[in-house]
Amino acid sequence: MEETTPTQRLHLVMGGRVTDPRGHEFADPESLHVVGVFSSYEAAESAWRGQAQRTVDDAEMKYVIVHIHQLLTPGE
Repeated sequence: MEETTPTQRLHLVMGGRVTDPRGHEFADPESLHVVGVFSSYEAAESAWRGQAQRTVDDAEMKYVIVHIHQLLTPGE
């Protein structure tokens, strides 16, 4: 029987100024703030929460968590 290893799950936290606070279109994608890449959702969420709370008074600033592992293996 073949032993399987768990699939690595990577999460990217990034943010920047958006054109519309209700959307995800960044006004200047070249100047996005990349917070980092995290191997667990919990760590990514903690980093996201810290950045989002730091910019809470600026409605045009948005931070998001991107599930990189879903982009690398979309069928899983």
